[in-house]
Amino acid sequence: MPTETTPPPKSARFGLSRNVWIVTATSFFTDVSSEMIFYLLPLYLSNVLGVGTSVIGLIDGIAETTASLLKVFSGWLSDWLGARKWLTVSGYALSAFSKPFLFFATSWFGVLVVRFSDRVGKGIRTAPRDALIADSVAPEQRGLGFGIHRAGDTAGAALGLLLAFLIVVAVSGTGILVLTRQAFQTAVLISIIPGILGVLTLAIGAREVPIKVQRERPRLTLAGLDNRFKRFLPIIILFTLGNSSDSFLVLRAQNLGLSLPAILLMIFAFNIIYAAASGPLGALSDRLGRRRVIIGGWLIFALIYLGFGVANAAWQVVALYVLYGLYYAATEGITKALVGDLVQPEQRGTAYGVYNAAIGLTALPASVLAGVLWQGIGSFSGFGPRAPFVVGGVLALVAALWFSRWQSTE
Repeated sequence: MPTETTPPPKSARFGLSRNVWIVTATSFFTDVSSEMIFYLLPLYLSNVLGVGTSVIGLIDGIAETTASLLKVFSGWLSDWLGARKWLTVSGYALSAFSKPFLFFATSWFGVLVVRFSDRVGKGIRTAPRDALIADSVAPEQRGLGFGIHRAGDTAGAALGLLLAFLIVVAVSGTGILVLTRQAFQTAVLISIIPGILGVLTLAIGAREVPIKVQRERPRLTLAGLDNRFKRFLPIIILFTLGNSSDSFLVLRAQNLGLSLPAILLMIFAFNIIYAAASGPLGALSDRLGRRRVIIGGWLIFALIYLGFGVANAAWQVVALYVLYGLYYAATEGITKALVGDLVQPEQRGTAYGVYNAAIGLTALPASVLAGVLWQGIGSFSGFGPRAPFVVGGVLALVAALWFSRWQSTE
């Protein structure tokens, strides 16, 4: 089993380290800042700047791929330095100080530059942050620690979405949800406050956790990582291949007649369920084991995706999407807790970087596959809006079966 670092003194709340609460607060503020802008950004590009969907996809593709690749390097660098905090702070700071420049963006290229800078910040911070959380809690509470973090992160996303909705309605002055340049710029200005609060909270409140000194500097390679982690990696890649962008779920809702305000309220309800269930399910994984809870989450995902495939009414999609929050709560934080369990403390940064990059890079072909199955490409006409969800549900079932046979011992 991996040796453990000595976590910093515990907080009185749930017996968790102060670092968990500080990082959770930082993620909460950052997601309030980010989501109130980025939920509106596709609408701003399309409705205000007149940009086509292909360019919008290009912007997201460049930004997310960059972040995925940087996660490997930043995670390894945190292992090499034997420190997590200031890499994490610098990543959050870059995102916080780049987003306000969207106020001046009047072309898709300007949006791309800001979006690229923001995702560079995310790429820098994600793996060291996850390693810092894992270093800060004992193994028997790691699921709870990551669950609490996901709850705070998601609560921030829900609040950011609600604020975006209110800003658009208030600035329009008509009660009709129409995005204008003024409304978007107002959201950008307001987002500066929680963004800066997040950076200051982490810089002032977090404490570095000493990492075991190594005789040799870690290499940027999979070779030195635990075999259990390397066996888990292809399983998560297979699952992710069927887990296309959630934009396809939103498009399916629109396909069945759901209005834009109703879609935003649906996403808000999803985030509330996700936030509320993350802590309890994380704690459950500490008692029952990570694998059981993750497999349960993947089975929920499969049922929901298959449900999206056969749904023929808007209310069915709404119910399924809200319950989709249970899948996220049962997997997102708990899978990261499992990664922390599988590797040595001095290798966690690299492992989290590889894990996050694998998911991020697989998400691109997953979304391309979903788009081709739905609409087709070239002479291939596609199978319609049901197809990507049926395929995604089947791949999730296969991944769950494979994971059930996975061995957690050497």
